[in-house]
Amino acid sequence: MLRPKLPDVPTLPTSNTVSPQHTHAPAPSAGRTPAPWVGAVAAVAVVGVVLTALLAAVAVSAVSVAIAAVVLRSLVNGAHKR
Repeated sequence: MLRPKLPDVPTLPTSNTVSPQHTHAPAPSAGRTPAPWVGAVAAVAVVGVVLTALLAAVAVSAVSVAIAAVVLRSLVNGAHKR
């Protein structure tokens, strides 16, 4: 069958030289967050998302109950006419 031809993998030269590694010290911390209101904004955003999801769930439930009421009313009215 057809097999793809793999490209030749170049070999890296091996040497005993060690490359220097540069390490940087971490920046000193001031001990406080850069913006203290970030936590409050995140909390408000999370509460907004949760409330929106709850509102959508209530709306879907209300539509489902309304449809069920219309179907039941139709069935009851149809049974009385017979």
